[in-house]
Amino acid sequence: MAIDIAGKKVFTLREVAQSIQRTLNERYKSTFWVKAELNKLNHYSHSGHCYPELLERIEGKVVAQFRSVLWKGDFDRINKAFNAVLKEPLKDGITILFEASIQYDPVYDLSLRIHDMDPSYSLGELERERLENIERLKKEGLFTRNKQLEFPDLPQRLAVISVETSKGYADFLKVIDQNPWGYKYFHFLFPALLQGEKAVDSIVAALKKIKHVQHHFDLVLIIRGGGGDIGLSCYNHYDLAREIALFPLPVLSGVGHATNETIAELVSFRHFITPTETATFLLQCFHDLSVPVENTFEKLRTAPGKAIRQKHEQFIAAVKYFSLSVRRTLDSQDQFTRQIPQRIQNTERQNRQLLRQQLDTSTERLKHSGGYFLIRQKTLLDSYEQQAKMLDPKLILKRGFSITMLNGKALTESMKANEGDVIETVLFKGKLISRVETKKK
Repeated sequence: MAIDIAGKKVFTLREVAQSIQRTLNERYKSTFWVKAELNKLNHYSHSGHCYPELLERIEGKVVAQFRSVLWKGDFDRINKAFNAVLKEPLKDGITILFEASIQYDPVYDLSLRIHDMDPSYSLGELERERLENIERLKKEGLFTRNKQLEFPDLPQRLAVISVETSKGYADFLKVIDQNPWGYKYFHFLFPALLQGEKAVDSIVAALKKIKHVQHHFDLVLIIRGGGGDIGLSCYNHYDLAREIALFPLPVLSGVGHATNETIAELVSFRHFITPTETATFLLQCFHDLSVPVENTFEKLRTAPGKAIRQKHEQFIAAVKYFSLSVRRTLDSQDQFTRQIPQRIQNTERQNRQLLRQQLDTSTERLKHSGGYFLIRQKTLLDSYEQQAKMLDPKLILKRGFSITMLNGKALTESMKANEGDVIETVLFKGKLISRVETKKK
């Protein structure tokens, strides 16, 4: 009740608060639905209660702000519904449609008590934000930026963003490091949170670390597994998608779900459903290069052998032809050499006969001729004598020929001599005494 102080009607603070409380209770007797941004959930695990901070923004400016309370029982029920519908728990930064009532306490001030939420509305809001972010990236020319990078022929140096203890990371390492072909990869882990409200900042920070040492790597991999579709909304965040799109190395994502592709996946150079599928793709890159190389190596390995065999066969044929040609030439020369003594004897005999005939003719003519004719015939005879001397065997020997003698007779066939026989070779100047070691036909 008001009191009078110096002529003024004065209320105590408690009376004012109680008046406000009565007025609000009379005015807001039933619950009502409100749309707001859940800026901070402020969940206290020891009690299970939440004290959400609610905002409304217009063009980025805060135009309304309210405290609220969400008791443990209501939170557990609502959080379960969010996990079922959104595949996400109730968390900071989402737009919610909630059923509330006005609650005023003289000590704890004015707040909204949240009784229920519609997760379907939040799902629609998330999808709307997702589509807006995609459109924004496209307008900025970033949506396909990472896909335009040149993919390495043989990516072996891998910068991996994951959680060291996650099942997805373990599956990836098993496929990569234990592949049956023995392909070798260098991979380095950059740990990061892969889901939850801090995931965006954590993954972006890991990407920035990799950017500082990008020359050591061929690819960046963001791999997550074992969580199903839970906790994927962070991959629709504009800041994360922009960082991936602008990254100077190709980014492969394998975040472990099969439906509703996230923006992070869409802007990546390539995305996969699971870490195992990501690892299989990298092995296939090795296959695509190693198989043609192995085929080429096999051709190079067998081609020289085939060429060598062909050249060897050609060489053998040439040797046989050359050997036959040489043998024929040697046989011809041998036959000619064996015939030389006989030819010399025949020539000498023919020349003597000719000279005798000419001499007889000349003698007969001299009987009927005078002195002049005799002189003339003598001159002719001298000429013939000179020709006979030129056919002398010694002159033939002087030309480089020789006569082989066995037991004082000219040897014309090699088979007439036996191994160990002593033969005599007559030269223009001197003789050679030889012993037969071997003989050939």
